[in-house]
Amino acid sequence: MFQNLDVFKTAMAMARHAGLKQAYSAQNIANADTPGYRAKDIPEFAKSVRDSLQGQRATRAKHLNGSTGRSVDFTERRQALDPNGNTVSLEEEMVKAVDAKRQSDRALAIYRSNLSILRSAIGRR
Repeated sequence: MFQNLDVFKTAMAMARHAGLKQAYSAQNIANADTPGYRAKDIPEFAKSVRDSLQGQRATRAKHLNGSTGRSVDFTERRQALDPNGNTVSLEEEMVKAVDAKRQSDRALAIYRSNLSILRSAIGRR
């Protein structure tokens, strides 16, 4: 009955996505003064989940050329903001970092909430 709880998988995927989003934001901030650096970004979690549900997924090691996990592809911002070709906007990166923190908190809240519901269902508190 409780072998396949997709809500926990989704919460973990959301937390991983938030961590990756935060990592890219930190990398962009660290390279804010690097000439020619292109800021990296990943699609929103809802879009990446929607895309993964529409596409093919590997179900075993040799299926789909041995790819069992779907990696998130990053995009580069092409419009140059600085004269040296750097595309990092510190204001935008701060907003993205806060968004990643909120997404991480939301994933943790979903996980905790469903864990308490599961505990109540089996009679533990």
